Amino acid sequence: MEQRTKRAVVVGAVGSTEVVLDAFAQAQGWEVALVVTLPLELSSRHSDFVDLGPQAETLGAEVFRTGKTNDPQTLDAIREARPDYIFVVGWSQLCGSEFLGIRPGKVIGYHPAALPRLRGRAALPWTILLDEKITAGSLFWMEEGTDDGDILAQSYFHLAPDETAAQLYEKHMVALREMLEQCLPLLADGNEPRRVQDERYATWAAKRTARDGLIDWKADAAAIDRLVRAVGRPYPGAFTNVGGDRLVIWSSEPVLGGRLHHAAPGQIVEREGDRLTVQTGSGLLRILEWECDSVKPLRMHEILGRDD
Repeated sequence: MEQRTKRAVVVGAVGSTEVVLDAFAQAQGWEVALVVTLPLELSSRHSDFVDLGPQAETLGAEVFRTGKTNDPQTLDAIREARPDYIFVVGWSQLCGSEFLGIRPGKVIGYHPAALPRLRGRAALPWTILLDEKITAGSLFWMEEGTDDGDILAQSYFHLAPDETAAQLYEKHMVALREMLEQCLPLLADGNEPRRVQDERYATWAAKRTARDGLIDWKADAAAIDRLVRAVGRPYPGAFTNVGGDRLVIWSSEPVLGGRLHHAAPGQIVEREGDRLTVQTGSGLLRILEWECDSVKPLRMHEILGRDD
C-alpha cells in the first residue's frame, strides 16, 4: 500500500525557519500545508528576520501572518491545515496548551543549545558568554514546559576560543539542516525517536535585550571581548557611550603582551587608523571594527562609557 504524504505546518520567521523549509523542499513524503510567520511590519521583533513568503509560495504552502501565536484565528488556520506535525523553529513566542493540543505530542521545536542545558532565552549569546567549549543543536518534542520535552535528535559541535555569534549561528544552521535530513525520512515512515531529558543537567538561560550589550569597561579585556563576540551580528552589538553618542563595537581582541598604560578604564590609549586600543579594568582591548552615531573622530584621550 502506498504511504500517505505527511502534512506539516511550519511556524517561524528567521534564518533557521528558512533552513526548515529548504529541508522540506528536498524531503520525500512531505507536504508543507501552511507557513505561519510574522507580518512584515513586525519584522523588527527579530534581528535575523526572513520574509518566508516567497519560499512558501515555491513550496505551494499557504501563508498566515500573525503576531499572536495563541490567537483564535492563528489556531483555526493551523487546524484547517490538518497537519500531521507542527514545526516551531525560529519563533520567540510561547505556544500555549491549546496550540499544543492541535496535534498532541506531534509538535517539534528547535533549541540552539545542548538540552537540557541552557533552556530558555538567548541561548546563542549565553553559550559564548559562558565560554562553553562544546554545544549542540536540539530538535525536541514540545510540551508545556520550557524546552523540556523529549529529544528527537541532537548534533554536537565544538566552539573556537574566539567564536563569534555569526559563526555560532551558522554552525547551528548546519546542525539543524543535517538533523532534518536524518529525521524527516524517519517521521515520514512513522518512526518518532524520543529520549527523555535528564533533569540533573538542566540549566536555564534568562532573557537578554539590546540593553544588555552595554559594556562595563571595569571588566577585564577577555570578558569584554566575550560580550562583543556574543552579541555581534546578527544581534544588535555591544556598545558604549562617548560624548552623548553610541559607539557599537562589532569586533575586538584582547591585546597580549602590550605596553603597560596608566589610564582609566574605557580610555583610548592608542589609535592606528580605525583601530582603537582601550584600557579595561584589566588589560588592553583592541577594537577592530566599530561604528558611531557621530562623525566626529575619537581622540586619544577620549574615555568611553560616559554620557557627557
